[in-house]
Amino acid sequence: MTALVLPLAGTDLIEPVAPGWQLVTAALAAIALIVVLIMGLKVHPFLALIGGGLTVGVVSGVPVEGVLASFTTGFGSTAAGVGILIALGAMFAKLLADSGGADQIVDTIVGHASPRALPWAMALVGAIIGLPMFFEIGLVLLMPVIYLVARRSQLSLVTVGIPALAGLSAMHGLVPPHPGPLVAIDALGADLGTTLMLGVLVAVPTVVVAGPLFGRLAGRWVVVPAPTRFDADEAAADARRPAFGVTLATVLLPVVLMMAKAIADIAVDDATDVTRRTLDILGTPLVALLIAVVVAMFTFGRGAGLGRAEVGKIVEGALPAIAGILLIVSAGGGFKQVLVDTGIGTMLADWATGANVSVLLLAWVLAVLIRLATGSATVATITASSLMVGLVDGLSSGETSLVVLAIGAGSVFFSHVNDAGFWLVKEYFGLSVGQTLRSWSAMETVLSVTGLAMVLLLGVVV
Repeated sequence: MTALVLPLAGTDLIEPVAPGWQLVTAALAAIALIVVLIMGLKVHPFLALIGGGLTVGVVSGVPVEGVLASFTTGFGSTAAGVGILIALGAMFAKLLADSGGADQIVDTIVGHASPRALPWAMALVGAIIGLPMFFEIGLVLLMPVIYLVARRSQLSLVTVGIPALAGLSAMHGLVPPHPGPLVAIDALGADLGTTLMLGVLVAVPTVVVAGPLFGRLAGRWVVVPAPTRFDADEAAADARRPAFGVTLATVLLPVVLMMAKAIADIAVDDATDVTRRTLDILGTPLVALLIAVVVAMFTFGRGAGLGRAEVGKIVEGALPAIAGILLIVSAGGGFKQVLVDTGIGTMLADWATGANVSVLLLAWVLAVLIRLATGSATVATITASSLMVGLVDGLSSGETSLVVLAIGAGSVFFSHVNDAGFWLVKEYFGLSVGQTLRSWSAMETVLSVTGLAMVLLLGVVV
């Protein structure tokens, strides 16, 4: 492929029920309502997305009954397809954290790094911990380590912390099974294994640039000492933990299974081949994550000396924390379905085709604009992928995966005061608002732009 430019819009979507100007008005009104509700009125994104979906349908001239049917259909299909994966991922992450497996990974990697290599080690730790864990959980888990490493190495807290944050953020935005990439994959019909492989290819150089390299500069701009909080946590260093090799193998198990499926689909032409069929089953996201959770119950649970009741309690305790995420993601699926059924995606595809706009660049710009407006990477991913549905018809599997990654890169652009993550980083690092903008926000921007650059480069060869 020479250049990834929009194909003609598909004809299998429902024909628009209103003229183009009315559909544009409906989409803009819905996005504006979502922004006002989330930012101005502090309404939960779940409710805001429901309001946005209803607004799209009503302003487009669709009967209310039809809007409700469309929204609930999208809500249900997304909950069934993505919700199960998010639940399994949360169970896995909870087992990793509570067993001490995450601490084992951190201590082993950081403990073998020289002072000069510490920022690189922290980036690696952030990326590994970020594979199964949500950003906020990974940040809370890593902060004691970031403090300790900064004090012992006499490096700026920002120099040590930015690489770890880059690893966490890149995994959160680019690599499934995180909710954002999963939503985009589900909405656009991308292949998860292919997206995972390409996501790793994009994430590695992106983390290097936004992490250790940019962290060195940010550490000169923002110099802050590491606080002494969490010192007591070092006493837990002698607690029984699963072995490092077993822990790392368990973390990478679902990734390897899903990648093996994608490779087999490419390398083996015969769909009836036993090896390919076996890998297709094992690499299916639901099966891969289910296997990982079952294995983790033994490697993390028994490896840390936990009994059956304790393991069961950990698994059960993972679910309440993700209830809000499941509702937001499912409501995003409903919002997407209304956009599809009213024909807004098809209309946008027709416009972009006529303008000869790169689908990758358009996907990134849409995600960036919604991210800046709402402050939520998840909302940005949901909304941007919903608008892009009509634009991926006719694209190959690899090209569709790159659209997913372009949206993911745009969804982390310039975190600022409307993002909860901004304040979380500010408080944990003890920074002023200006210092947070010069370090964390700048890092997110570098990460986003570097991610886009890598996606565009891959777009030339995929």
